[in-house]
Amino acid sequence: MIPMIMKKRGVCRCLFLFLLIMPCLLSGCGKKEAENDVPPAIDTPGPLVPTYPGEKTIGNELLTLDISNTAQGYMVAISSDDEKKKCLQIYSETGVIYKYFIDPGEIAVIPFTDGSSEYMVVCYQQVQGDQYATIFGEKITVDLESIFYPFLYPNQYVNFSPDTEACRLAQSLLDDESTDLDALDAIYEYVINNIVYDEEKAQTVESVYLPNIDETLRTGLGICLDYAALMTAMLRARHIPCRLVTGYAGTIRHAWIDVYIQSRGWVEQAVSFDGETWNRMDPTFASAALGGNDEDFIHSYISDSNNYCMQYAH
Repeated sequence: MIPMIMKKRGVCRCLFLFLLIMPCLLSGCGKKEAENDVPPAIDTPGPLVPTYPGEKTIGNELLTLDISNTAQGYMVAISSDDEKKKCLQIYSETGVIYKYFIDPGEIAVIPFTDGSSEYMVVCYQQVQGDQYATIFGEKITVDLESIFYPFLYPNQYVNFSPDTEACRLAQSLLDDESTDLDALDAIYEYVINNIVYDEEKAQTVESVYLPNIDETLRTGLGICLDYAALMTAMLRARHIPCRLVTGYAGTIRHAWIDVYIQSRGWVEQAVSFDGETWNRMDPTFASAALGGNDEDFIHSYISDSNNYCMQYAH
């Protein structure tokens, strides 16, 4: 019944596709943080800005990986301008394989989602079509200064900067005294009330799709990955750790968010606190439910964690 209802509401046609290798993981993302771990204190206003100083690099002239800031939870991939796409595969100790496609001349921030660990990084260059040849592989040992850094910085899937309109909006929605719960509520309400599910885009989206956060904000249209990326960027701009998660809702490919709340810890499958109870607030489904006949059914569906199966976090 759920696919039929969701199709009626338009949310089942979120057809962004990824090249997946591992089956979906029910146990969550990477290593669990210690109970006493808290997000780092960040004194500078606005979002964190990744850098690539070149102090430590691996790779070659085709693709250089700046690993100077692995302790901050990311590396930067710098592709040559040779008209050949690169594919970066990251093998973590949890068994998850992350894939990132780098366009010619692109500079992309790549997160170490699974935290402090040893990663095997293998880079491939496009030969033709979907055929790729290996150009290098190397192990990287990551020791994070904070387990939260991968979910505070921008990356290729959640791409933003201090000049991103969505980040400025996130700052303007609340004052400096607002709590993380205030920010979560305000940003959530803004996204679900101002972004409409894009039926046409869902039908035509390419196989490897990356969200454009400001385009989603400007057009007021998006598919589930756009909703999740926009909300993730706005929360990170306010220094609230947030994971953009891709996987399945039922049998449908989907994206949602996990948020770290100071008084609660990691709240998975993106939920909101109404003062008494926690309710899931998957932004795509919540937006689709507003004002519709299926509102009660959809809210019941998104409140059941058994309907969600995680594959990747960004």
